[in-house]
Amino acid sequence: MCGIFGISNHKDAARMTYLGLYALQHRGEESAGIVTYNGKKIRSYKAMGLVGDVFDETVMKSLTGNIAIGHVRYSTTGSSNPKNIQPFLVNHNKGHIAIAHNGNLTNTYKLRNQMESSGSIFQTTMDSEIIVHLLAKASAKSIKESVVWALSQLEGAYSLALMMDTYLIGARDPYGWRPLCLGRIGDSYVLASETCALDLIQAQYVRDIEPGEIVFINKDGVESIKPFPKTRHAFCIFEYIYFARPDSNIFGNNVYNTRKRLGQQLAREFPMDCDLVMPIPDSGNYAALGFSQESKIPFEAGMIRNHYIGRTFIQPSQFIRDFRVRIKLNPIKDILKNKRIVIIEDSIVRGTTSRARVKSLREIGVREIHMCVSCPPLRFPCFYGIDFPTKKELIASKHTVEWIRDFIGLNSLSYLSKEGMLTSMPLSKEEFCTACFDGHYPIKPCNKMSKRMLEGR
Repeated sequence: MCGIFGISNHKDAARMTYLGLYALQHRGEESAGIVTYNGKKIRSYKAMGLVGDVFDETVMKSLTGNIAIGHVRYSTTGSSNPKNIQPFLVNHNKGHIAIAHNGNLTNTYKLRNQMESSGSIFQTTMDSEIIVHLLAKASAKSIKESVVWALSQLEGAYSLALMMDTYLIGARDPYGWRPLCLGRIGDSYVLASETCALDLIQAQYVRDIEPGEIVFINKDGVESIKPFPKTRHAFCIFEYIYFARPDSNIFGNNVYNTRKRLGQQLAREFPMDCDLVMPIPDSGNYAALGFSQESKIPFEAGMIRNHYIGRTFIQPSQFIRDFRVRIKLNPIKDILKNKRIVIIEDSIVRGTTSRARVKSLREIGVREIHMCVSCPPLRFPCFYGIDFPTKKELIASKHTVEWIRDFIGLNSLSYLSKEGMLTSMPLSKEEFCTACFDGHYPIKPCNKMSKRMLEGR
C-alpha cells in the first residue's frame, strides 16, 4: 500500500511532489523519495523515514526540474532496506528510467528467474525493479511501444508513475486493484494515488486512470492508450474499509461516505443495548458515526490518539507495532468508567492490537465491551499490495469468532457480513476483489512466496 505521485511541466515540480507525498503519508511511513528531471540532468533523493524528515530545504533546492515523481513506501515485497526505497532509478543506453510502484506482482519469481538466467543483475529485492529491467530490455524503438511490451509481461497489481525522457507516464493494471487518478493545475498534469494529494496542491481532479490504461504526459498534453484485453475489475475493497484517507475519492467515489454506510449496516445487522458507541481512531471514526446515527446510541470519542505515532498496521516490524499500540491511544476514564460500550473497528488482522486496547479499557473500569467490525473476518493473505501476513498469522484464518472474542477479552464480537459489506459499497459487488475474505483470487498466486503465504509458512 505505497503512495505514488507525479507531475509534469511545473517549475516547482519537486515541491509539488513533496506536498503530494505529504498528503499520501498514510500509505507508507517507512521511506520516501523524489526524482526530478530538467531536460538535461536527472536528480534523485530518497531515505528511510517520514516525508517531513527526509526532505529539508537544502535537498529541495537540489531537486531541480519541471518533471518529478515521488513515492512513500511500506514493504510488502522487498525488505526494509535503503536499497529498496523508491522511486527506483536507472540510466542506460536508451536514457533514464525512474519508477514509483504501488501494488504487488504475482509472477515476480518467474520473471526474475528468467532475467537472471539471461544475465540480468538485480540491485534490490523489489518486484518493481523487474519492470525497469523489462523496459530496458524492450526491443521496441519508441518509449510507448516499450512501455506497452513491458507491462504486457506483468501479472498482478500495479499502479505506476514512470519518468522516461521528457515523459511522465501513468499506468494501471487491467484489474484496477490499486487507485490512481489524474489531476491538473494550470498547464501541469498530476498523477496521484488519491485525490487528497490533488486537494493539497489545489489541483483539479480530472478523472481516474482506468484499469488497463496507460497515459503519456508531456508538454503537449495527455495521450491515453488502452492496449490490453478487457477483464473484470478487482478494485481493492480494503481501500474503502481502511487504507485510503476519508477525504479522498477512490474508484470514483468518496471514502468517508462509504465508511459511514458500513457502520449503518453494522447497526442494522447487530442491534445493541449499550450506553455509547466509540471508534478506534482514526480509521474507525466514520463507521462509528454511521453506527451511532443508525442505532441512536450516543457517539463518544472515548479514546484519544497521539497523532505523533504512526499507523500500527503498516509498521513492518512486529516489535515496533507492539510498542506503538501501547502509546498510541489513551482512554478517557471519566467518560467510559462503568459504561456499556460498543467499539467500532475497521478490521482485525492479528488480534494483538485489539487485545491490548481492550485490556486498557478493562483497567479503567468499563463494565461491558462489545466490538463490531466493519468488514468480515480476514482469513486469506493478500498478494496484490496489502500487508496481510501469511494465512497462519491471520487470526480469523484458524480461529472461530468465539475464540477471537475470548482472546481479545470482549463481551461480544460481531463482524459485518460479506453481503452487508458489498451492499454498502458505492459500486456493484462484481467490481471488487474480496479475496482476503473468501479466498477467491482474481489472479491465482503463481510464485513461491504466494504458496508459502497460503500454506502459512
